[in-house]
Amino acid sequence: WDTLGRQFVEYEQMAPFLHPEDQQRRLLDFLPSFLKAWEQSAGVVVFPNIQLLASEVSKLLTKEIKRKLNGKPAEEARLALEQLLHQKGEAKDGHLLLKSVYLLSQTDLRTVCNIIGSGLPAALMQCLYLFFTFPLKKTSDVGEASEDDTQTQEMLVKIMLNMYREEQGVEELLAADKLQSLIIATASLWDQCSRSWKVPTGRVLRTISKAQTKNSIMYLQAVDCIKIAIQNLFKLVDAVPPCDACEAASIVLCFVKDSYPISSALLTEFENNDGYQLLLKILLRCEGLQENEGDPYLDEILDMLTCLTTCGKAELKVSGNIVHPQLPHFDFEQTRSSGMTVKNLQAFQVLQSIFLKSNDQYLCGRILEAIGTIWAWDRVNFFLLEWTLQPINQFTDIIHFKPHPVQVQFFRLVESIVLGLSYVPHEILKKVQYLIKENVAPFCRLTALRCLLSMTEKDPLFSDIFRDSGLLGLLLALLRKQAKILRKSAGTLTPGLEEGTEKELNAVMLKMVAALTVGSVRNTVVLKDYGMVPYIKIFLDDECYRSATLSILEQLSVINYEEYMSIIIGALCSSTQGELQLKLDLLKSLLRILESPKSHSAFRTCSGFNGLLSLLSDMEGALQDPPSGLWAAVGQNCVLELVFYTLQGITAALHLDPVNSNFFQTNGLFEKMAEDLGSLGCFWTQGEGEISVSLEKTKTFGEFLDAAFCSSEPFPMWLKNCIWILNFLDHMVKGTLHLENYFKEKKPETTEASRDDQEGPQAQEEHPVAFKITGNKLPAATHRWEMGDCVIVHPGAVCVMVRLLPKLYKEGHSQLSQEIQRAVVDHIQSLVKSEKSRQVMCGSGLLRTIVTSCQDAFRNQNHPLHLPLTRVFEKLASQAIEPDVLR
Repeated sequence: WDTLGRQFVEYEQMAPFLHPEDQQRRLLDFLPSFLKAWEQSAGVVVFPNIQLLASEVSKLLTKEIKRKLNGKPAEEARLALEQLLHQKGEAKDGHLLLKSVYLLSQTDLRTVCNIIGSGLPAALMQCLYLFFTFPLKKTSDVGEASEDDTQTQEMLVKIMLNMYREEQGVEELLAADKLQSLIIATASLWDQCSRSWKVPTGRVLRTISKAQTKNSIMYLQAVDCIKIAIQNLFKLVDAVPPCDACEAASIVLCFVKDSYPISSALLTEFENNDGYQLLLKILLRCEGLQENEGDPYLDEILDMLTCLTTCGKAELKVSGNIVHPQLPHFDFEQTRSSGMTVKNLQAFQVLQSIFLKSNDQYLCGRILEAIGTIWAWDRVNFFLLEWTLQPINQFTDIIHFKPHPVQVQFFRLVESIVLGLSYVPHEILKKVQYLIKENVAPFCRLTALRCLLSMTEKDPLFSDIFRDSGLLGLLLALLRKQAKILRKSAGTLTPGLEEGTEKELNAVMLKMVAALTVGSVRNTVVLKDYGMVPYIKIFLDDECYRSATLSILEQLSVINYEEYMSIIIGALCSSTQGELQLKLDLLKSLLRILESPKSHSAFRTCSGFNGLLSLLSDMEGALQDPPSGLWAAVGQNCVLELVFYTLQGITAALHLDPVNSNFFQTNGLFEKMAEDLGSLGCFWTQGEGEISVSLEKTKTFGEFLDAAFCSSEPFPMWLKNCIWILNFLDHMVKGTLHLENYFKEKKPETTEASRDDQEGPQAQEEHPVAFKITGNKLPAATHRWEMGDCVIVHPGAVCVMVRLLPKLYKEGHSQLSQEIQRAVVDHIQSLVKSEKSRQVMCGSGLLRTIVTSCQDAFRNQNHPLHLPLTRVFEKLASQAIEPDVLR
């Protein structure tokens, strides 16, 4: 660089004394060394006189271009430029100059300004006009350009982009008339121009558009550039493919949009010469295009048109009537303009007209996106548009004609009015409800209903709005009709007959009714007065409808607990052995209602206790190891879950309810529970042949739990199941079982992990709808077994544990069986440790249960359970003892 610097200083000193041709030759001889130094230094230039060099080289390139163009017809001039700038033949001076200016234009702004001052902007604009307008005939110009041609084009375009992004560069163009000529040429000769120069020309003109000045706008206005371009585009539209029309029109529209912040002159000229009608014609011709055919020019036009909606001289002055009721936090005064508001309704009308006239999925989707964008710019835009042009109101009338994805997008936009603007558009909602009522298209009806469902879940106000509007009554009538169809076709419906939109519609209608009745006693009364209860419960059988149906019935319980209990208990008792998921869903619903103490009496009078115990009876042998019959396909975790929720329901109904507790105790239902649990299959009855073993050191029940579930120590499946059931019973004793949650819904990806819970070769594959026990570790509450005094809430559950005690013995597992029996007895002993606990147990029949259920242990003093059971007996007998027990 130092050497080059000295050489250029010598050139500067000698230049005034040299003949112009010699001066030009000295400069051209210097440039190869400059380019070589540039390449070797990776673009890091250390050249103090770089601005002067840029000026000299640019002037020389400008001079050579003008010399080649001087006096030649257009096609000859075009060929001469090709020879000058391309690296062809012996004369490479033009290419050398072009490459030098290309590199210099990438340095800094001062250097670019020197290049601009040389007159090169106007000269290169003339070159671009010729290259674009006059394709070389000999090459057919179909993209067969050589690598050298491509490099030359890239350098030429890059120089223009670097110059024209500066306002000074745009101002220099005004000295020649080629800018307006090129703009008009793109609008009239797009189908005849050089194909290889279309994209570069568009890039250059868009760069100029972004750098427009007041002078350049006045210049374009003075020569009627936009007016002539629009006239030419009207002729071009029908002669070229739609994507070409979009590309040509987007260039003209760029100048209109980008000039507006400086002056509205070009926009006014565009509007006065039917510019919007032109855009509408072009965009409607794009129907049927693949999504990428018009990209990016179709999208560019739509984006610019969206921006033009905010270009206007004055704010729109509109006023509308806010229909009430509205959401509590809606305040129209707070939506007053604070940003980009719609001022140009003509531009928006183009977007609106496209949606009204076209059924093209891509076009309609882009229009809805544009409307969403305009609303996002300023909240007041929704009101400005809806109170003037009413786009959403009009779109609702024709939305059922649009493709399904457009319908989905439209109703999401309607939904955003409520969710985003916190505004209730009553007129629009009336039309949406009309679509649902008339059922002009099933998919449209479904999508519209989903939209209203989302709103209803947003705020309880919609429960009143949709009741008063008649939507609730309409939905109930439709559901009654569907329920009758289901009832008539029960057991005969062929698979797949009710699938698809119709089934989805039923599900969404049920969800909508559920949403309308949640927290609304008035709507629930309407449902009951319509006589809908017998029809609603028909939907319980289908899992697709069940969640919403149960929600509706749970709301019914608010006004009539007996009717709810009758339905749920009846459904539980009538369910078949294989309808496991139905039973689980019904039990969970029942638990939610039993949280209210007012429901306990209805549960009892509707035979709730007997109903739940019948579920346990129906599961006889379900936990047998290995499982057999129907239960083999279900999975033991599912059975355990059903046992858990059944016992939870019983505990919830007994909770803080002396009447229910007395009913359960005096009717011998604890004994029935023990009998049913003992027949599940995990408990055994071979007690006669028990072999006494030495138990030097036994585990506590808590240690058994840890050993069974938290370690690698193998435990048979039957024992694990027994431990779980005893754990449930212990929480029932304390009155806390209904507060526990041992199961969670199993995700599909955890199938393998859940199978690991079942050890041994007999491990069964779980049912796909099963729940799995949460983790491998029992909740911390379980370990309160060995802690301090416990308050006994349901002493009858202790009796159940005692009745199951002999059935914990299994032949072949003598040591393990007697260890677990001893642990359970020790735990029962801990339950009656305090005087308060023993008082609670008085009258529970525990003494009688111990004597009658564990006779073998009492008769045989060598039995491992003899001593601990005797201690339990003595503790209770010290408090009180019944005469018949003594006998």
